[in-house]
Amino acid sequence: MILHAFTDGASRGNPGESGFGIIVKDDSGDTILALSGYIGRTTNNIAEYTALLKLLEHMRSAECSRMIVHSDSELMVRQLNGSYKVRDKGLKRYHARFQELKKSLPFDIVIRHIGREENKEADRLANEAINTRTSSSA
Repeated sequence: MILHAFTDGASRGNPGESGFGIIVKDDSGDTILALSGYIGRTTNNIAEYTALLKLLEHMRSAECSRMIVHSDSELMVRQLNGSYKVRDKGLKRYHARFQELKKSLPFDIVIRHIGREENKEADRLANEAINTRTSSSA
């Protein structure tokens, strides 16, 4: 089975109040996980990486052959796929954590860039987390 995950990090200001949103769908397009969280004051890039790391930590034992992660963060996607170097000291820590998690996953992971209009559900969750300053999962 292939899972499709949509992640988004939102920041109101850069840095500013931030949150993340995650949606995971199965092969049929049915949502099997919706997760969000308030992460306090940080940058938009850290919020994007936080969404990805929370996804992988939550789905560590998912029974699938592949997970395709869709993100509207061009910077993060290009860094993770190796076409951009990670220069920011703060982001290096998040990038390294991704590499660690990736090695421990029982499935293949693919990271793809998508447009913002294709990521509205995860964006809505990230912004709700900022508005309510809470975390949720369903």
